[in-house]
Amino acid sequence: MAGVTAPIRVLVVDDDPLVRSGLTMMLDGADGISVVGEAADGDEVPAALDTHPTDVVLMDLRMPRVDGVRATARLRSRPNAPEVVVLTTFDSDEEILGALRAGASGFLLKDTPPPQISEALRRVAAGESILSPSVTRRLIDQAVGQSGVAEQARQRLARLSERELEVVRAIGQGRTNAEIAAQMYLSLATVKAHVSQVLTKLELTNRTQIALLAHDAGMA
Repeated sequence: MAGVTAPIRVLVVDDDPLVRSGLTMMLDGADGISVVGEAADGDEVPAALDTHPTDVVLMDLRMPRVDGVRATARLRSRPNAPEVVVLTTFDSDEEILGALRAGASGFLLKDTPPPQISEALRRVAAGESILSPSVTRRLIDQAVGQSGVAEQARQRLARLSERELEVVRAIGQGRTNAEIAAQMYLSLATVKAHVSQVLTKLELTNRTQIALLAHDAGMA
């Protein structure tokens, strides 16, 4: 029916049953969101996805058998993989950065208010990334401090055209497609085409990974 938008289907993954239950109660039925399933560990995610068509996975980082980083990497290798938002208490920069590099579109602190979680899920389902500027700065500082990271990033980016590099720089600065279109005097469709080309050429899965690569190369 015209004007009706299907709800965003969310899978909640956390080894704490109280956290799972709380998230499900808070999110299911919220504006435009439907919790379609739960999983208690990363190794349960594939079966859950086979059972429940999912748009976004809300993924805990620390689980006893398969942690959120490995589960995210495995999930994102699937055809037509859902987006991933990781949940964290932010006690390990390395784990969060690992999840982002594995293909997560962003992260949320576990004490984030429910309305903000709902908004984050909607944004990620729409193809955006969820990265807090202050927290992202810590993660990027850690990444660029690693030997050879900047040079490796620049070598990968050398595959791109000048226009594509401009798009990468803008994504690294946190700009949306609409903002990039206005800044570069392009149509929204053209910006989306450039983003798609960048993802294909660099063998990346989402704009979060583009942003990390831009920061690694010192472009943002």
